[in-house]
Amino acid sequence: MHIYNIRCVEMLDSDTLTDVLSTPGHLIGLAARGFARLSEARLKPLGFGVGHLPVLVALQIGRADTQRDLARFAKIQQPPMAQMLTRMERDGLIRRTPHSEDGRSSRITLTELALARLPVAIATLFRGNRDVLTGFTDDEVTQFVALLDRLITNLDRLTGSP
Repeated sequence: MHIYNIRCVEMLDSDTLTDVLSTPGHLIGLAARGFARLSEARLKPLGFGVGHLPVLVALQIGRADTQRDLARFAKIQQPPMAQMLTRMERDGLIRRTPHSEDGRSSRITLTELALARLPVAIATLFRGNRDVLTGFTDDEVTQFVALLDRLITNLDRLTGSP
């Protein structure tokens, strides 16, 4: 199999190889990493990371209050969610209390510190999106978001994600 892959690559011309760098998957990956770097830099002074945002939002809007539900909401596995929640608790952003209906799990809530910083963090992220989308019309942004939503739906269907 490995020899076959090498022969396939050898048969490709340089234009075809360069085209790989212009595929939607590659470009979306570059954009995602760029957004993450920008957001991390802007959120760090507030004591947040990009990965915290789905947790903070889910807790604030009441969509989840357990580790399992937060992992599902954020579309990540439970072990990395457990690690992130441990760090967030250490940093004073969340509080865990025994769950009244399930003794094996904890109910997770935002602390006053997180609640106080969250509006600034959200405004910071919106500003970052505006900065990155400079030169796009409102219609282009709307269309871009709709296309990304469709793409994510297709990816979820293909990978079996909820």
